[in-house]
Amino acid sequence: MAGVVRVSGADPKSHYDAPMGDFPWYERVIYALVMAVLWLFSKVMWRWDVACASKLPDPHSTGAGSVIICNHTSMAEVVSLVPYLWARGHRVRPIFKSEFNRIGIARWAFALAGGIPVERGEADMAALRAAQHALQRGEDILIFPEGTRVRTDDQPVEIHGGFALIAQMGKAAVAPMAVCGFRDVTPEGKKLMRPVRCWMAAGDCVSMNDAPEGLKRRERTQWVEDEAIRRMFALRDELRAAHPGRY
Repeated sequence: MAGVVRVSGADPKSHYDAPMGDFPWYERVIYALVMAVLWLFSKVMWRWDVACASKLPDPHSTGAGSVIICNHTSMAEVVSLVPYLWARGHRVRPIFKSEFNRIGIARWAFALAGGIPVERGEADMAALRAAQHALQRGEDILIFPEGTRVRTDDQPVEIHGGFALIAQMGKAAVAPMAVCGFRDVTPEGKKLMRPVRCWMAAGDCVSMNDAPEGLKRRERTQWVEDEAIRRMFALRDELRAAHPGRY
């Protein structure tokens, strides 16, 4: 576990490996207010439903967080998913590209939201350890493995791995989720969001214990990663099949 971390509202870096419950009181109040407003806004705007929500691990009963992965088509799903999880009692820490820290307001906003920056293309041990400690405290880690918003089905997508290693380090399960309909919130060529019906779903978790026997440690980690991605896309395809013409 991590040692005591002093959190300063003026220093975003002090937030990365600190418990969200130790953030300054005024930041926690701001965060709660923002989450409540976003929950109401997104629910009214996109009328989302969540299928099989009971499959999401309950950090209060398990004593540990989980690594939540989800497909990514629009920022609207972030505005819906994070407040939904917050309303269920989850403390969610999104993994985000460190490039966003070059923008002052974004750096502050991600720190306030408990985000953990990661350096792409290298083994960022600081980010891995921060995520590990968060999981051990019962906080969830949110990752979009596609790495960017996928606006069309023919868009080249590179799956970014590493989330299974985070789960392994934190002795946590990987919880696949999927979204459908959020791509239509801002149609191609448009800038304004529009009210449309959207859907989310949770799937069966994957853990190291599920891997076939006889695999070496690295092979088990890769199996968990591949299986979690398979389940995430299977959920997405099920939502699409249930709502034809929606992405």
